[in-house]
Amino acid sequence: MNIHYEVADQVATISLNRPEAANAQNAALLDELDAAWRRAADDDDVAVIVLRAEGKHFSAGHDLKGDSSAPRPDKITLDLLYHTESRRYLEYSLRWRNVPKPAIAAVQGRCIAGGLLLCWPCDLIIAADDAQFSDPVVLMGIGGVEYHGHTWELGPRKAKEMLFTGRSFTAAEAERFGMVNKVVPRAELDAQALAMARQIARMPAFGLRQAKRAVNQTLDIQGFYAAIQSVFDIHQTGHGNALSVNGYPVLVDLEKMKESIQ
Repeated sequence: MNIHYEVADQVATISLNRPEAANAQNAALLDELDAAWRRAADDDDVAVIVLRAEGKHFSAGHDLKGDSSAPRPDKITLDLLYHTESRRYLEYSLRWRNVPKPAIAAVQGRCIAGGLLLCWPCDLIIAADDAQFSDPVVLMGIGGVEYHGHTWELGPRKAKEMLFTGRSFTAAEAERFGMVNKVVPRAELDAQALAMARQIARMPAFGLRQAKRAVNQTLDIQGFYAAIQSVFDIHQTGHGNALSVNGYPVLVDLEKMKESIQ
């Protein structure tokens, strides 16, 4: 199983469970993760959701090596990419963001590109002191990961720095930008996330739903939802360019990409 799910004391804990692949996201992991989110959302015994990961890293992003167990189409087209990515990389993340229960992401190690579309939809992020956040996909000829929350999470100039340079931001930097709520020692990450979840779970469920809705709607009125949708379309032009120039998959300097996950 790519996902482990458990409920205790009104807290649903969803764990990414591909540590041998640095929790890289294949189709099966994302589909199982979405099912876990739905399960937590529908369970009246769940007040708060914690998203965490087994192993050294939170997530190395999309599985660039591919999923050998999944059927492969004879021909990759932009239409196929758009359909597949809109479902797993956009619709899933937006649905998780709008689950009417508070969600906390507990992040350790590397959180690269696609890893951001797992933690950014959560309401709160607690990071271990070894956490590092990056989106180096400009190396792939693409302007950023599909769920393009960069500007909202980092501010415009730091968002551009992340994208233009491909460098990683530390947990301490992310906390200063306001992307991370709290930085804790790696050994305390799970305990601190669970403690915060239990504290929140004591609050009235209706009040929590209203508070989350108020903040998310304020962001939507400011343009968040429309921006996420429109930038996703821009993202797909990167795939269109790659298909027209190199075919698919996009030709990537894997050595440079490896520098982001060492």
